[in-house]
Amino acid sequence: MNVGDRMITMNDSNPLKAEIKTLIVENLMLQVSAADIGDDQPLFGPESLGLDSVDALQLVVALDKAFGLKIPDSAAAKQVLHSVNSIAEAVQCKMAV
Repeated sequence: MNVGDRMITMNDSNPLKAEIKTLIVENLMLQVSAADIGDDQPLFGPESLGLDSVDALQLVVALDKAFGLKIPDSAAAKQVLHSVNSIAEAVQCKMAV
């Protein structure tokens, strides 16, 4: 699941989103399948996947390990970790640099 093995382009977002969903399910040991997570579904808060602050920390570490994505503070985390789409966008921006 390492991004270094392949180049991610803007047109490659569906495989990236699937990889992010799998990363979320496996690292957080969720009782849902990756296919059950919507691209725009909020990860935190009401009507969300139901993640908590411990999950957020685990997710930040997993994203750093898998994609080299650094999330420097809670404001950035709130924006990046909103949904699978927002995480994919942040990963794509990181890979474009």
